[in-house]
Amino acid sequence: MRIAVIGTGYVGLVSGVCFAEFGFEVVCIDNNIAKIKELQSGRVPIYEPGLNKLIHKNVAAKRLSFTADAHDGVKSADIVFIAVGTPSKLDGSADLSYVYQAVDEISSLINRDAVLVIKSTVPVGTTMAIKKFLLDKGVDVDVAFNPEFLKEGVAVEDFMHPDRVILGVESEKARRILSQAYRPLYVFNTPIIFTNLETAELAKYASNAFLAMKVTFINEVANLCEVCGADVNEVAIAVGLDRRIGDKFLQAGPGYGGSCFPKDTSALRDFALKLGVEMPLLNETINSNGARRAKMVEKIIQACGNDVREKNIAILGVTFKANTDDMRNSPSIDVVNFLVERGAHIKIYDPSFSEQAKQIFHEQEFSNDAYSNCDGADAVVILTDWSEFRALNLRELKKRVKNPLLIDLRNIYALSEASAAGFIYHSVGRAIQPAGRAAKTSRSSILKKDC
Repeated sequence: MRIAVIGTGYVGLVSGVCFAEFGFEVVCIDNNIAKIKELQSGRVPIYEPGLNKLIHKNVAAKRLSFTADAHDGVKSADIVFIAVGTPSKLDGSADLSYVYQAVDEISSLINRDAVLVIKSTVPVGTTMAIKKFLLDKGVDVDVAFNPEFLKEGVAVEDFMHPDRVILGVESEKARRILSQAYRPLYVFNTPIIFTNLETAELAKYASNAFLAMKVTFINEVANLCEVCGADVNEVAIAVGLDRRIGDKFLQAGPGYGGSCFPKDTSALRDFALKLGVEMPLLNETINSNGARRAKMVEKIIQACGNDVREKNIAILGVTFKANTDDMRNSPSIDVVNFLVERGAHIKIYDPSFSEQAKQIFHEQEFSNDAYSNCDGADAVVILTDWSEFRALNLRELKKRVKNPLLIDLRNIYALSEASAAGFIYHSVGRAIQPAGRAAKTSRSSILKKDC
């Protein structure tokens, strides 16, 4: 089976590489010539664990190739995936121009026996509209919708061992061909769900909106914990042990970011409103998350004695999550910019060495490691929960800083651990821990109890 993937962004590149790993012949196509040349030379333009190795392996096996010329790759393909971006417009709706541009460009090339699969996240009804768009051009091909559920940082694992695969189809031919594409997953008993186009499209938006609500909910619980004496980490453990709820996305912090949650929640709200359906819960999720970043800035300023002017603040981690170099809608952008506006001097270290981050924060100083980044700091702020930050030698860190103030917006450390190292420790949804004082409870003590 031959597969063509249009778009070598995050979704397209990971999907194409993993299909090649399944054993199919895959060509990844993009009109960004510079990116294609980079991939052809063996350089991977995104930071994603395991992806580099798979690219080199499958290129060497001649199952994977990259090109800016769609002609041969699309003409011979049994399946053509569209995996281009659908960014938010100013009104919050999804910008489908890249999708339609891609479809238009391949319309005269696609094999009529092939299946055209939309993998970009699009509003309900888009795939059927694309079918009509093609018919109006005299092109009659089967269309399908196959949403992606890849988490940055573990995307390869997510593709190779997914929780489920959702396939919106309109014909038995599309069902048969896509069954073959995902046949390698049958050995893992992966649920393969076939449904209509509209259900598959909405399932993607509903999934991301629900996860965004979980993140927002635990952050609002954290706000309550800070004034009532509860510990949000321990509340999250207790709540997450309920199998109906689960423990994923119940980590309090600076709010959700990235390329998916912000744009997909806004697009779903816009789509619903156009149909006359109000979604107040979704609306409050968006508003609450939007206010979260300003609240985190105020937490930092209050911890610094209500004034950060001329203070040196060391930032650890700026990507929107660990194990990625992605800066899209990262909470750090607002947090750092707000602090700079208040007069703070910012120094940054991120383990990804993200070029995106260096472009965004081009006026800030970057360090090559966490410890030197904290030299002479008046405050250390953890913004991203990289594993590297979980194993910092806090006593060594304390020797480096000017003022032993640690503001952990990811709740990486136990209260007693940071205090024992001599830090005044501020976290999210937990009590402020003075230096040298033992905490009343800790996460580890709960985990050791016999229930």
